[in-house]
Amino acid sequence: MLTRAAVLREPDTEYEIVELEVRDPGPGEVLVEMAFSGLCHSDEHLRHSNPGGRYPIVGGHEGSGVVQAVGPGVTGVAPGDHIVTSFLPACGHCRYCASGRSNICDKGATIATGLLPGGQYPYRLDGEELGGFCMVGAFARHTLLSEFSCVRIDPWLPLDTAALTACSVPTGWGSAVYAGGTRPGDVVVVVGLGGVGVNAVQGAVHAGAMHVIGVDPVPMKREFAESLGATRTVASTDEAVDLARELSRGTGADVVVVTVGKMSAEVYKGAAACLGKGGTLVLTALGDRPSDGSVTLNGQLATVFEHRVQGSMFGSCNPFTDIPRLLRMHEAGRLELDRLITRRYSLDEVNQGYRDQAAGETVRGLLVHAD
Repeated sequence: MLTRAAVLREPDTEYEIVELEVRDPGPGEVLVEMAFSGLCHSDEHLRHSNPGGRYPIVGGHEGSGVVQAVGPGVTGVAPGDHIVTSFLPACGHCRYCASGRSNICDKGATIATGLLPGGQYPYRLDGEELGGFCMVGAFARHTLLSEFSCVRIDPWLPLDTAALTACSVPTGWGSAVYAGGTRPGDVVVVVGLGGVGVNAVQGAVHAGAMHVIGVDPVPMKREFAESLGATRTVASTDEAVDLARELSRGTGADVVVVTVGKMSAEVYKGAAACLGKGGTLVLTALGDRPSDGSVTLNGQLATVFEHRVQGSMFGSCNPFTDIPRLLRMHEAGRLELDRLITRRYSLDEVNQGYRDQAAGETVRGLLVHAD
């Protein structure tokens, strides 16, 4: 079938709206009509670099939609089911899935190229095969997914807010709760209060942190983080260092979560300075290019103060258990999703959405696929 999609033909260009072909679903594959897609900063990184990947590529990895057709052998979903995409496929059988770490499932090896587990690309453009970012391609009106990337949700749940649980909500929430191990009474610092960071704030609050310090230079984001439970907010890590020491009575933060839009050595240095003895520094942020994320660890301090540096992919969450869990929390009024959506955009406005994000005007922009 033919569909419309936002495609990057090469690095350092803007998204181009094109019409492309979508394959019929093969074994283990699912054809989905997308309803909504979040404008995540990871797709902005894709505009600049795709390590190990290829161009052209369909953007988007955070989304929700309705199953249109399934291929042979698919048992997890059926036509008509509502789903949230999982940009990290989970097969349930590999070493990592079997040990409870499905966020690093072996099936995720080709997420940069968009090659599906069956060994084929889902789309064709001008005679050339291409994939979707993170094996999803949520910036396409119709997309072909692996069954391992489809999380079925209850049909009465709104698909717009559900789309956010595909990435930003669990990534932030889990970074504080799972990767950071926040405990009651902790002092937590969240560096970067965008779509992921504000959910790290929510996670820290739910885990019982006594003080949650949000760090962001944009006043609107600081105010929004306070509405979600941040007890104090500041514009820089320099301010956060002193505040963390004050609130912890001299020891420093127990958990620091880094969720900025662009990771850098400077960001790392400022975040690490907030950390107290025995604390955990969670690195969730990415750089535009792999070299941007290079940091220098002071091994002497790490040893003497027993610092723990923890990388976190998808907040160390399990998509097939944590996405439904977070949606149930929202239904019960225990997790904010609705107010996370700052603005809505049509597919043709995708580049404007990212310009607004870069200007600090949105917490989360949402792409609306409906005609």
